[in-house]
This record gives sequence, structure tokens and C-alpha cells, in this order.
Amino acid sequence: MTDYKAQTEQEEKYRRWQLILGITDEQSLKAHKLSERDLRLSQALSALYDGGGEGKKGRGGLGRSAPKVAKWLGDIREFFPSSVVQVIQKDAFHRLGLKQMLLEPEFLAAMEADVHLVADLVSLRSVMPEKTLDTARVVIKSVVDELMKRLEQKTSEAIRGAVNKSKRTYRPRFNDIDWGRTITANLRHYQSDYQTVIPEKLIGFMRQQRRLTDLDEVILCVDQSGSMASSVVYSAIFAAVMASIPAVKTKLVCFDTAILDLTNDLADPVSVLFGVQLGGGTDINQAVAYCAERIERPSKTHLILITDLYEGGDEKQLISRVATLAKQGVNVITLLALSDDGRPSYDDQLAKVFADMNLPVFACTPDQFPDLMATALKREDILAWAADQKIKAVRSDNQAKQTI
Repeated sequence: MTDYKAQTEQEEKYRRWQLILGITDEQSLKAHKLSERDLRLSQALSALYDGGGEGKKGRGGLGRSAPKVAKWLGDIREFFPSSVVQVIQKDAFHRLGLKQMLLEPEFLAAMEADVHLVADLVSLRSVMPEKTLDTARVVIKSVVDELMKRLEQKTSEAIRGAVNKSKRTYRPRFNDIDWGRTITANLRHYQSDYQTVIPEKLIGFMRQQRRLTDLDEVILCVDQSGSMASSVVYSAIFAAVMASIPAVKTKLVCFDTAILDLTNDLADPVSVLFGVQLGGGTDINQAVAYCAERIERPSKTHLILITDLYEGGDEKQLISRVATLAKQGVNVITLLALSDDGRPSYDDQLAKVFADMNLPVFACTPDQFPDLMATALKREDILAWAADQKIKAVRSDNQAKQTI
């Protein structure tokens, strides 16, 4: 039995090495005693990774034939899980220059939809034929619906969970229990057998019941330059979710060198994404000025600036404007990215200037964003929250020296 197991493991190792090296024809297949499925798997990978620079054909010869590429995508989906398919698709766009083929509805319908595909579709929408545009809307809606399902409940609970600690209640929800006061009030109910306190009454924080005129306002000011594509998609989703929560007022402002206020479209996140214009230059100063003009109660406003801080406008004026907003009481938070794409590229010098003004500057994943907003709405220490989340915030040179 042990010898059989060792032989099986050896054969599987041999098979994997052959797939790594590539099997190009049936003759090789027979020589290596592999299956027809292994041949299809090898050909699918060879079509992309064997000798394929942008616009070149690999050994499998994908070329730019929409039916052939659509079939290839079908094979890829058969062999690999969704997360791997998305990586392979991304490689195909980069190595073989297939982005133009997104204009063909048959090809588009065969794609594995994800945030990056949505960003590609949004950037190409102005040149899409009407037939392809309809397919693109269906694809984008499927991704939006999936993200809403994943993020809506957590975001809503986190924001509604912002509590008013000046008021007490004896019927708190579990997350709102004041454990210190509850234990103190129930010490006489200590059970020595169990070495614990069994509370007779609970004491907790009452959730805020605020009038419309007293609501906190959140402004998502989002850089829509090409490098921020994934962040734009997630920002639109979160803005739509937050706009449906009565506890806050939400605005969405997207910018490059022009400004696009999408606040009135937040009921339909698909329309929001179709309103975005990815690419172009960047004028952060102009966008911040636009937002500043619409702030009525600075102490109740949270400005979430989502940008890589590569400023193409007036940088000195931007620094001055942001400093003024912070002095007025606006809660200014800069997110260098709102995505799962890893550590972003950003303007290190400008980020350090913001950090030197004690403004939080860091990248944030979509799963962390709801808790970030809850922390911001409660006016708690954002940098302390980031440290607890193991998020590396940007520090100025002065801050770095103080810790040495």
C-alpha cells in the first residue's frame, strides 16, 4: 500500500512538471501518458504564457479571434477556480493586448466578471457599440450586486452602531453593553461556584436618534485617474450603501481635471459607474475646493479623500486648503487606495506633508472600510484604529524621528 501511494505521488509530480513544461500535441501526450484533459489544460496555458508579448501569438495561437478567445476563457474557467481565472484574464489583457476585444459582446459575455473587468468596461464605454453596452451593463450589474451583498450589511451595521455615550439604556444591544458599569452593578450576583458574575440587569449605551438637520455628513472625494480604477468602483458601491442609511448624509464627488458630482445618482450604483470617466489628469486642489464650498457644518463633516496624491494642480494651495479644513473641524482622512490590489503607488512627499498635519494617510481594503467609517463617525482616533488593524499609515519625517 505504501509503495502504491509513493508511486501515485511520483506520477502526480511527474504530471505537474510536464504541464509546467508544456504539452503541445497528441504525440507528446501519448509519450507522457497524460489525459486529453491535460492536453487541453496545457494548450490553454501555452496560448497565453509561451512566448506571448503584447499583440503576439503564443504557441497556442490565441491571436485576436473573439470566438477562439471566448472558447479559451471557457477552458480556463473549467480548469481553475474563479480567483485564478481573474488573474489569468488580467495577464491575457496585458500580454496579448486583448482589451479591445471587450467591445465584442460574445467575448464580453464569456469573461469572469470582477472589479478589474468593471473598471475596464467603464473606461471603454464611450467607444462601445450599443449592443456591447447592453452586455456591459449586465456584467457590471452582476459585479455590483455581488459586492453590495458582501458589503452592505457590514457597512450598515457599523455606521448605525455609532453610539451616543452620554445616554444610558437598560435594554442595550449586545455590542452596546457597557461592561464596566454592568459588572459593577451586578457584583452582588457573583457566583463563587462558577467564578463569574451573572448579571441581573444590563447597562449600555443608547444609540443615537438624530434629527435630519443634525446628521453627520460624509463626502467621498474620489480620484478617477486610471491608476485609481478599482478604488473608484468600490467607492461607488460604498457611497450607494451609505446613501441608503438614514443615520448619515452621503455625497460622492469624482474628479480628474474636471469634477463630477454623482450624489443624486447614488440610488443606482450601476448608473454611477457609467457616469465615471476613468483616466485623464488630476487636479486634487480643485476637487477639495469644490467639496469645501459645500460644507455647511465642519464639525459634523467627514471628508474621505481617496487619491494617490499625484497632484497635477496647485500643490501649495491644496496643502493650505486641507490645513484650513482640518482647523475648522472637518475630519479629513486620505485613503491612498480603497481596493484589494496591495500596496499602492503614491506621492510620498505630499503624503508626508498631510501626515505632518496629523491627518491619517493610508491604504484601506474594502473589508476594513465599514469599521473605518464607524470609527470616523464616532470621532475616535483613526491612527490608533489603523494600528489595531495592522495598517501601515504614512508618517512624516518629524514623526519618524520622534520614535527613534
